Amino acid sequence: QVQLVESGGGLVQPGGSLRLSCAASGIIFGANTMRWYRQAPGKERELVASISITGGTTYADSVKGRCTISRDNAKNTVYLEVNILQPEDTAVYYCYAARGGNVYWGQGTQVTVAS
Repeated sequence: QVQLVESGGGLVQPGGSLRLSCAASGIIFGANTMRWYRQAPGKERELVASISITGGTTYADSVKGRCTISRDNAKNTVYLEVNILQPEDTAVYYCYAARGGNVYWGQGTQVTVAS
């Protein structure tokens, strides 16, 4: 059974930072492209960052320069660090794994940026 379990969300003040984690099980983690998506209330889910099996990364323009995605294949975990958080970063953040035609989603973790 495949599981992606996110953690690290919460309430953060504007300008603060968060590090989200996603622990994967039931997949060959190192063979999967890993991504973070987010969905704000009333908006469509959007891609935040992606990391390939070789470690190549891409970022949405909205977080570029203040966001880092990384992976630890030994721990089957992908991370997302977001700095200089703004209220518009408030959303549920979802972990995503893909290999070939197989796609898996986590249950999401809420990030709220407010003073």
